[in-house]
Amino acid sequence: MAEAIKLEPILMGRNLVKRYGRVTALDHSDFDLYPGEVLAVIGDNGAGKSSLIKALTGAAPPDSGQVFLDGHLTNFRNPMDGRSAGIETVYQNLAVSPSLNIADNLFLGRELRKPGFLGKWLHMLDHKEMQRIARDKLSELGLLTIQTINQPVETLSGGQRQAVAVARAAAFGSKVVIMDEPTAALGVKESRRVLDLIKDVRDRGMPVVLISHNMPHVWEVSDRIHVHRLGKRHAVIKPDTHTMSEGVAIMTGAMDPNEHPAGAYAQPKGA
Repeated sequence: MAEAIKLEPILMGRNLVKRYGRVTALDHSDFDLYPGEVLAVIGDNGAGKSSLIKALTGAAPPDSGQVFLDGHLTNFRNPMDGRSAGIETVYQNLAVSPSLNIADNLFLGRELRKPGFLGKWLHMLDHKEMQRIARDKLSELGLLTIQTINQPVETLSGGQRQAVAVARAAAFGSKVVIMDEPTAALGVKESRRVLDLIKDVRDRGMPVVLISHNMPHVWEVSDRIHVHRLGKRHAVIKPDTHTMSEGVAIMTGAMDPNEHPAGAYAQPKGA
C-alpha cells in the first residue's frame, strides 16, 4: 500500500508576537494554511484575527516569531512584499482608491503597458486591455449593477466597492488569497457570488483564508476552522466534526476544545 503523501503548509506562522504599546495583539500565535483548502479564521472582537493576517502579509510585521511561505522563511516588511510573493489580501477597510475608476483600482500598482515601442519606451498604459480583464473579473461576481467599468469607485455602493476588492484579490493572487470579512457589506445575492468565488478559487488549487463573523458562511465554505482567542490559536476544528454552536462555544471559552471527541486540532487529508 502506497504511503500517504504528507502535506506541508504553504503559509505558516510560528510564535508570532505583536504588541501595540501595552496591548498584546498576538501572543505567541501559530498558524497553518495547507494547499488547496479554505481555512476560516474566527474569533471574538479583539481576539487578534486582523493582527494575525497583517503579521502574515507584511502589513504589520510581527515583533517576534517567524513566517514561512512555501517552506521558506520570509521577511515581509510591507504589504507589497507579501503581494510580490503571491499573497493577495482583501482587508476589512477595502484599501481601494475612491477617485480612480474600477479598472484602475483592479490594476493599481501593476498596470499593464501597451505592447511594443509605446509601452516599453513611452510607458503608455494599455487601458483597453485592463478594462477588458476588469470587466471579466467583475462578471464572475455577477456585479451587474455597474453601468461602466470607467466610473469612479467613489460612485459605487459599499457592497460594490467590496466586490471590486474581492475581484482584485481573486484575479492576482498566485499562491494565497486572504479575505477579511469579504461579505460584511454585501447583500444576499452579492454574498452568494463571493462564496461561490471562494469555492472556485479553492477548486483551482489556490488556498484561501477567510476571516469572518458570519458563522453560516464559515461552516458552508471552509475545510478547517482556525479558532483565535486571546491573541493566539486556541483550536483548529472542522465543520464536519463540530457543530456551529460548538465552534462558537470554543471561540468564546464556554467549551474546552480538548474535551470534544474530535479533539482540538484537525489536520487536512494527507497531512
